Amino acid sequence: MDVIGKSWEVQKDIEDRVKHVGKGKYGRVLKMARKPNNEEYVRTIEITGLGLILIGGLGFLIYWLMVYLPGYFG
Repeated sequence: MDVIGKSWEVQKDIEDRVKHVGKGKYGRVLKMARKPNNEEYVRTIEITGLGLILIGGLGFLIYWLMVYLPGYFG
């Protein structure tokens, strides 16, 4: 099969898959989804950033304890 025929086949396969997106078990969720407004977006970024800082700080604390604390007991 030539390249053009194969590309048409791939294109048709993709279009057939996309055609059923709104009709499956996730269709209702996709229909209800909407773009967040500025306030919601900023709040999400603030919470995500705070979580990253807390998890990073906890990881650094554990690292610091693993490196420096064993020297106090040895």
